[in-house]
Amino acid sequence: MSEARFTRPVTPLLTVDIVIELVDRPERPIVLIERKYPPFGWALPGGFVDVGESLELAAVREAREETTLDVTLQLLLGNYSDPSRDPRGHTASAVYLATARGEPLAADDARNVKLYDPEHLPALAFDHGRILADYLHYRKSGELQRLQTQGFT
Repeated sequence: MSEARFTRPVTPLLTVDIVIELVDRPERPIVLIERKYPPFGWALPGGFVDVGESLELAAVREAREETTLDVTLQLLLGNYSDPSRDPRGHTASAVYLATARGEPLAADDARNVKLYDPEHLPALAFDHGRILADYLHYRKSGELQRLQTQGFT
């Protein structure tokens, strides 16, 4: 019996991003990190999924590594996979909404951490402006954004 060879496809790298709401503050600010490594700028906490790790565990791990917060995942906000979303190369990100309590501290890949009113955000790295616009829509309406199908036939 001949053994079939598996050719590993070349695919985007898998990442997670986390919108963290601090629920122990009445205004429920969100946590952003200032990136320590290129591309620089303010961004959602997040990073690459490790081999053998679920998306959900990766999100909890990345949140803890970059902000020191223990988060509770609430929902999957969406998947973001525009090939140009990351200047380092094609990534696909599962984005979670999470809640936490306490004081975040910058750690690991984060140079700094800051709380923001989601209506008043700084310039953001990657496609995080689009992600946070979708989050703000959800926060105001309770509805997730419709799938973006522009360019599909």
